[in-house]
Amino acid sequence: MKKSRGLNRKQQFLKRMFDIFFSFIGLIFLFVPILILVIFATVSTKKLGLFTQQRVGIDAQLFTMYKIRTMKGKELGESIATLNRDRITSFGHFLREFNLDELPQLFNVLIGNMSLVGPRPDVIGYADKLVGKDKIILSVKPGITGPATLKFKNEEKLLINQSNQKKYNDEVIWIEKVKINKQYIENWTLLYDIECIIKTIFN
Repeated sequence: MKKSRGLNRKQQFLKRMFDIFFSFIGLIFLFVPILILVIFATVSTKKLGLFTQQRVGIDAQLFTMYKIRTMKGKELGESIATLNRDRITSFGHFLREFNLDELPQLFNVLIGNMSLVGPRPDVIGYADKLVGKDKIILSVKPGITGPATLKFKNEEKLLINQSNQKKYNDEVIWIEKVKINKQYIENWTLLYDIECIIKTIFN
């Protein structure tokens, strides 16, 4: 029988210990590569290659998320950015293709406002507007990757083919992501997180 609430304290502790250990190890090995990517992004966008953005986290609380800059001018939310692909630099396309722009979020995981696996952190106007049973999504920390992220790993390419990209994102993709993220939380196991991480790296 599926539970209708978020993770219990034991599960939260286990997930947090997993996050701390692997984000710390990840930063040890990836700090220099991240720094190099930030420098390249700075050159390609002519702005500081590391940028921050307010996103909606656990309990609908805003937090500062870190990413590598991929666009000239103002960076936007992941789905909305598809509407401005002409502003994405060539290097930015490379970063997005392999999700390298997300690597600085290992620091978010280490300090505790994100998890390695979970629903993606949304810009204001989406997750913070959830109601009813859908609010279970806000009971966990947002993740760098997750089952919804994996299903829509080609989201930008999918949106390009839509005549009204924002409407399709809001009425189709977003609705499906909510459903997938609810199922993830209701059926959470540490093994499921490990499986998502492996699929993210090798798929």
